[in-house]
Amino acid sequence: MLSSSVPPSISRYTFSSRRRWLWVLVFTALLHLLLFVWGSHQFKVAAPVSRPVIATILPLPPVEKPVLLPQAPKPKPDTQARPKAAPKPRAAPVPAVEVPDTPIKETVTPLVAESPETAPTGPASTGPAASTDTAPATEPPAQADAAPPAGKHYQTNPPPSAELKYDVEALQKGQNYHGSGKITWQTDGGSYTINGEAGALFITVLDFKSEGEINDFGVAPVTYTQKRFRKPATQTIFHRERNAIVFSSSANSYPRGGGEQDRASVVWQLASIGRGDSAQFSPGAVIDLFVAGPLDAETWRMQVIEQEKITVGGDDFDTWHVIRVPEAGSHEQRLDIWLAPQQEWYPVKLRFTETDGDYLDMSLSKMKRLNTAAAN
Repeated sequence: MLSSSVPPSISRYTFSSRRRWLWVLVFTALLHLLLFVWGSHQFKVAAPVSRPVIATILPLPPVEKPVLLPQAPKPKPDTQARPKAAPKPRAAPVPAVEVPDTPIKETVTPLVAESPETAPTGPASTGPAASTDTAPATEPPAQADAAPPAGKHYQTNPPPSAELKYDVEALQKGQNYHGSGKITWQTDGGSYTINGEAGALFITVLDFKSEGEINDFGVAPVTYTQKRFRKPATQTIFHRERNAIVFSSSANSYPRGGGEQDRASVVWQLASIGRGDSAQFSPGAVIDLFVAGPLDAETWRMQVIEQEKITVGGDDFDTWHVIRVPEAGSHEQRLDIWLAPQQEWYPVKLRFTETDGDYLDMSLSKMKRLNTAAAN
């Protein structure tokens, strides 16, 4: 009887043959794939890559270095030989009374204490009266009344009072935060106040206030107060009488000649310059302003980049983009300002960028004109 089953030897041969053919096909496919990749690298034309447009910052000469006022030297200890204090007169020793061998009645005359008039005369007293004969101690020289150079006069016209509200976006240590901010600018033409704050997640990140006057230089601050999150408040004072800029948290002092700004007023001084004469703004123009912060002061070089159309709060604005880039190696933050000429040159967008990449972005969300009233 014939069996229909395939002999085992034939079955094994068929299986191994198919496996060899499978490996041949896989190897052939890999060769084709490698050939295709090689050919694509040899003959493929690179596709154009779109790159973001970056505003060109032209190289500029270095800004003028600030000049510190000399600090009054601390009084040194007087090394001049001072007359030694005369030793206090000592009472003359009581002479010993020789006791006789035989007792006697009290016929010994009692000793009488010497009166002040008969006290031995010692060296000249060096009390307060005598000190008048000595040369007075040299007083520390008065602080030099340096005549600081007057700041540059720009044609200015401060904007009318307004309350600006902002949407705030911040990046801090890799975390994104969102919040709100507000800047209130009030002026009556002779004085002004600026109140500002920015917060995220119900925390006030920055709180500041600037008060001063409006004069021939434009916005002229008198006091600037700043409070950062988890840091004590600081105050910067622009002394008119002393012609000096001093700080509550620093021993630094700078001459004041006119035109100086603080970190809040500088934005509104730029707006005043634009309103005074828009021709002062052109691509590449430079405006140098001496700006005082919470601890020190330096010249800020404000460079006008170009006119830009931006969208903030759902509205389109034609703006002038102005930046302040610190010098290389500085730990100061970069400041970008967008001023809207059609909206009284108000700052519709502000961006503060730290050297480590953290930033605080303020974009206008609402604007309200205020009645012209005395700044308070």
